[in-house]
Amino acid sequence: MNPIQKDPVIDEIRALRHRISERFGHDPAQLVAYYLELQQQYRDRLIDTLKTTEPENREEKRAS
Repeated sequence: MNPIQKDPVIDEIRALRHRISERFGHDPAQLVAYYLELQQQYRDRLIDTLKTTEPENREEKRAS
């Protein structure tokens, strides 16, 4: 089995996510509310998957 290699970028992302979680007392409900607020704030930057998928896959996505 290969030993797990340290990746500084992944470590930085994990540290940032931990600090964000810490700001909300590691409360999942507060974290979700925070991320939903960010999603609304930056909705113009998000990709609409219904517009980017193939036409035959759109109906499947809507049914989900």
